[in-house]
Amino acid sequence: MNAQAPRGPRRASGGERPAVFAGRFAGWSVVVTGSAQGIGRAVAERIAAEDGEAVLVDRAELVHEVAEGIRAAGGKAHSITADLEAYDGAEAAVDGALAAAGRIDILVNNVGGTIWAKPYEHYTPGEIEKEVRRSLFPTLWMCRAALPHLIAQGSGTIVNVSSVATRGVNRVPYAASKGGVRAITTALALEAAPHGIRVVATAPGGTEAPPRTVQRGPLPASEQERAWYRQIVDQTVESSLMKRYGSLDEQAAAICFLASDEASYITGTILPVAGGDLG
Repeated sequence: MNAQAPRGPRRASGGERPAVFAGRFAGWSVVVTGSAQGIGRAVAERIAAEDGEAVLVDRAELVHEVAEGIRAAGGKAHSITADLEAYDGAEAAVDGALAAAGRIDILVNNVGGTIWAKPYEHYTPGEIEKEVRRSLFPTLWMCRAALPHLIAQGSGTIVNVSSVATRGVNRVPYAASKGGVRAITTALALEAAPHGIRVVATAPGGTEAPPRTVQRGPLPASEQERAWYRQIVDQTVESSLMKRYGSLDEQAAAICFLASDEASYITGTILPVAGGDLG
């Protein structure tokens, strides 16, 4: 028998797509925030490919093009623009999702991301507040806006996206925000379980992605800023046992698993998806 070389994962960066489980989300309405690009877009596209009705929410107008692409590929998708840093925006997003799809079965809270990368003593008070509003409040508000509807129907799943950067360099305000997302997950799971609602989260590590069409904040400009950002990259790779970044498909696969009935006995749990880095 001829020996075969070990096969690596089928990653988007290698030109291959992961296996799609046809029908896994059939008949379900799935709201995905931050879905104009990155992990959120990968999740929304996979939900639609697995026969779910995806409701894409983002503050960037690009989200409408992404939804149109999903429909062109034969999937079901709606798109809503909303600023989820304010409760009014979250409420409008939930109302829009209900109007478009009739119900919400799954909510994926994906909005967030580091705006600045630098040691904590270099953040201004205003920058700290912006980081927290960007990476904590969208999840806090969307859970609050969607929860009454999930309770009324007696079922539902919330999948939050935290980060292993809760133990990382040069991102203290972002780390605090994502630590808050973890706390929302574990505390809300206790309250939601009696209503038939699961609350879970992933904690992504470093993730390869195409250049962002809409930037979160200013790109590193000075030599010092580039060095601070490089420290993040180096620490992220070093903390991963696999010594690499993950792919968008690898992150989406974990989120979709937790959202599905395959994870029906899992709640209040944060799943690190970071090559062995537990955060």
